[in-house]
Amino acid sequence: MIVYDKLWATMKERGVSQYRLIREYQFSNGQLDRLRKNQNISTYTINLLCKILHCRVEDILEYVEEEEPEDDA
Repeated sequence: MIVYDKLWATMKERGVSQYRLIREYQFSNGQLDRLRKNQNISTYTINLLCKILHCRVEDILEYVEEEEPEDDA
């Protein structure tokens, strides 16, 4: 699963708030909500975030292996 936990730390480090993303960069509330919930976003959005934050992809997202549910059989 892709998680965006690093995004929030990178935003804080760069001094870019969620409010600023919405007001200055016309980022939608819906997109931010998808990021908060670790839902799917487009590569266009990832590219835009990297451009705004002057960072690399690995500074905003990472892949985390999902645990398989155990069978009780």
